Amino acid sequence: MVFNGVNSFSRVAGRLTMAFGIALAAMCLSITPVSAQDDAAEFGDPAPAAGAAPDQPAAQPAADAGGAPASAKQQSLLSWTAESLGWPYVVIFLALSFTLVSLFVMNLLAARRETLLPQELVDGFEEKLNEKQFQEAYDLARADESVLGQVLSAGLAKLSKGYNKALEGMQEVGEEESMKLEHRLSYMALIGNLSPMIGLFGTVQGMISSFQVIALGGATPKPADLAAGISTALFTTLVGLAVAIPAIAAYNILRNRVTRLLLEVGVTSENLMSRFEDFQPQVTKK
Repeated sequence: MVFNGVNSFSRVAGRLTMAFGIALAAMCLSITPVSAQDDAAEFGDPAPAAGAAPDQPAAQPAADAGGAPASAKQQSLLSWTAESLGWPYVVIFLALSFTLVSLFVMNLLAARRETLLPQELVDGFEEKLNEKQFQEAYDLARADESVLGQVLSAGLAKLSKGYNKALEGMQEVGEEESMKLEHRLSYMALIGNLSPMIGLFGTVQGMISSFQVIALGGATPKPADLAAGISTALFTTLVGLAVAIPAIAAYNILRNRVTRLLLEVGVTSENLMSRFEDFQPQVTKK
């Protein structure tokens, strides 16, 4: 059935939450304090060697085979991003991204008109009713796995108790299927809300790391050490927003589509069952 994957996906979400907690704990444990530098030459100007001129310029970095200095070698953006994020954030954001893509595909398939409101079922069910083949119409609706089929079969099953009871049964099934669809869509909203929070956590962590370098680095801390913490702060925010923006957009688009299709299911099912409005249940005489 189309909606049988809800329980299995809930288990996957639980495992993802557990993995997120383990990765977050490992990330917190991986924060190590920056040790103070005891060597004065690490942060200060080294003393000039004996016999050397005080204004002698520093030695130029060695050039590579192409004539460019070794420090000018550019690092790829992907490796720089992964290095700045750190493996805990890389694992977390990759897990969220793959989960988001899987959710989007599942919800997109579930939000199709063929899944919720197939036109073939509408035509076949109406044809059976016109031919007074009520049992065949019930079998046709029951065999169909769409939401409309479940709603119509529930209404026909309770028709013997009266038209109002049939409508109540249809509404109950419709609300249940709507809750299943909303439940699955809510995971996309969860990812959209969680990703910026993870990015904000990385921002705070990166800024703390940079201020720690300033606090323990003396008067002249290394710019590279400062840049490492700032890169972590910026890249975690960037990746968090990059995951959250499509997640929230896809959630709202799919939710509006599901709401519209479910409304059409309700209207169509009531129109098909309206010919039983004057149906009176048979009272059994004792």
